[in-house]
Amino acid sequence: MKIGVLLIQLGTPDKPTLGAVRRYLSEFLNDPRVIDIPWFARKLLVNGIIVPFRAPKSTKIYKELWRHGNGVSPLLTHTKNVHQLLQERFQKDQITIEFAMRYQNPSMVSVLGRMKRANYDKIIILPLFPQYASASTGSAIDKAMKIIQKWWVIPEISIVNQFYENEGYIDSIVENAQKFKLSEFDHILFSYHGLPERQVDKVYEGKDLCSDQPCETEINDKNKYCYKATSFATTRLIAAKLGLKDSDYTVCFQSRLDKKWLTPFSDKVVENWAKKGAKRLLVFSPAFVADCLETIIEIGDEYQEIFEKFGGEKVQLVPSSNSHIRFIDGLEEIIRKRI
Repeated sequence: MKIGVLLIQLGTPDKPTLGAVRRYLSEFLNDPRVIDIPWFARKLLVNGIIVPFRAPKSTKIYKELWRHGNGVSPLLTHTKNVHQLLQERFQKDQITIEFAMRYQNPSMVSVLGRMKRANYDKIIILPLFPQYASASTGSAIDKAMKIIQKWWVIPEISIVNQFYENEGYIDSIVENAQKFKLSEFDHILFSYHGLPERQVDKVYEGKDLCSDQPCETEINDKNKYCYKATSFATTRLIAAKLGLKDSDYTVCFQSRLDKKWLTPFSDKVVENWAKKGAKRLLVFSPAFVADCLETIIEIGDEYQEIFEKFGGEKVQLVPSSNSHIRFIDGLEEIIRKRI
């Protein structure tokens, strides 16, 4: 079979300029799976308040991020590297690897247009989000299917909606962590991107809520697509391989917009450990397979400032999977199973 694989990453502004950042934020925040409120209220909130006020500040942050990436978006660089290394794995097969960004460029419209012209027998859609969330994985799949449904001829489609338990992905994080001496840190944080509580509650049928499930301790048939449950499950897998005890670490959630998001909040956990007298924290961010604004700037810079403000010394970020060989192994395994 002639097979095409589409890797989908979240996205990045084309440049760290006000105009490019405004375009990125507008496309991102107007997505109804990201801000899940009625259309008119979302348009008013995003276009009238958030983007105009947030874009100038975000532009300064993206300029700092570009400096970390030697003048390029680190997210784009890591995604390109993953794409290239994966394509090399399938060089002898009749399989083509493509990648697109859910927001901005390379756009899903242009990349899927190229895949349509290639006339594949089968397309494998692989969003690069280990834990399913409607605002990331769901949005990427939704966009891909809206584009594909307009084709006259629709090939066989296979969709990967999460891979938090994939051993290659887990091993890439573990091996990156093993570059540090864990005993030198007072505490370890597993910081995942936050979500509104209402979005994880929507996973459940009827009157069930996330709070009704043992999401912190197990995966079951009801919570298997709950972002909170799979975040805790990812943590348990990493902790087991590193020999960590429950008391050694805290699972927390970053990048919140208000108090009704998943708790505990990562910045508050950092602050509280500094107040307890901790001097060194080690921070994982397993929801991001590529280092980006949320890891490099939010954790590496902003949390460092918070920690120092309250008496701490060092917040050490564990690098994301990026293009680690075991991560590439894991993605190859996922794709070959779909073939």
